Amino acid sequence: MKLAVIGAGAVGRSVVELAGEYGHEVVAVADSATAVVADGTDGRAAGVDPDAVVARKAERGIVGDDDPADALAADYDVLVEATPTTLGDAEPGFSHVTRALERDRHAVLANKGPVAERFGDLRAAVADSAGEIRFEATVGGAIPAVSTVEDIEPGHVTAVRGVLNGTANFILTRMAAEGLDYDHVLAEAQDLGVAEADPSFDVDGTDAALKCVILANVLSFGAATDPADAREFSLDDADVAGIRDVPGSALRLAAEDGRTVRLIGEATGETVRVAPRLVPENGTLAVSGTQNIVQIETTHAGRLNISGRGAGGPETASAVLGDVGRLE
Repeated sequence: MKLAVIGAGAVGRSVVELAGEYGHEVVAVADSATAVVADGTDGRAAGVDPDAVVARKAERGIVGDDDPADALAADYDVLVEATPTTLGDAEPGFSHVTRALERDRHAVLANKGPVAERFGDLRAAVADSAGEIRFEATVGGAIPAVSTVEDIEPGHVTAVRGVLNGTANFILTRMAAEGLDYDHVLAEAQDLGVAEADPSFDVDGTDAALKCVILANVLSFGAATDPADAREFSLDDADVAGIRDVPGSALRLAAEDGRTVRLIGEATGETVRVAPRLVPENGTLAVSGTQNIVQIETTHAGRLNISGRGAGGPETASAVLGDVGRLE
């Protein structure tokens, strides 16, 4: 498959680097200001040079000398949307995906915004296109949460819950292990690069909530006999509480009772909730550090648990490229 990669952050660069290992060819790459397009019509090679693209981005802050619009107009089979997640109108990611669908091309998203905030609009665009969308990478990085729910069939899944943000989980793990307060551990996480300078997206529960919204949409629309009967979720429908107000004393008291605290997100076809919750200290949901876990409740197969790295360039790129493979 020929790929156009829009977004040259950690995930986009990793897709460019790893695509060849999965048997795919990158024919265009764009960041917010530049692009490189290798369409074979003007003497350039059939595909871009992955090493050159990554090196140019690292050294000069650009991926090429073309315009980003040229990448969107390139001759590709699959558009990989890996720009940063935005809320509300989910732009520019939403327009990137719909433009691909208008050209009857496929789109694979690592960007959560369009799937969490405009799922119904995406479905309408897919209905009018010969292209499809996939979005495994929007939930849990390398963890195959979406595809597992789809394989079981959403009508046979009653709930999906789990630890879905590595930054929040790292902070809570360190608070419990060292008896430290939130502010101290947050500063440590920022020094280590685990938390952003502005950690709000992670510690306030927004990131986990977006992932749960996406799962709720998969459950709602997947289980509905008539799509018109399905409920469309967005972030506004989620009940969200973060970890800023979790005191170190709460974790110490929990430990005395054999429990700990984790930021747990839960999605059903009717509700989305994210909040700190007490869980057994040695239980399945008490993953440590930046690990994530997804727990799927089913009507016939019991409870399924899938854990792994929920973020990171290569990890998330593996989910993107897995989706590309499903489109072949």
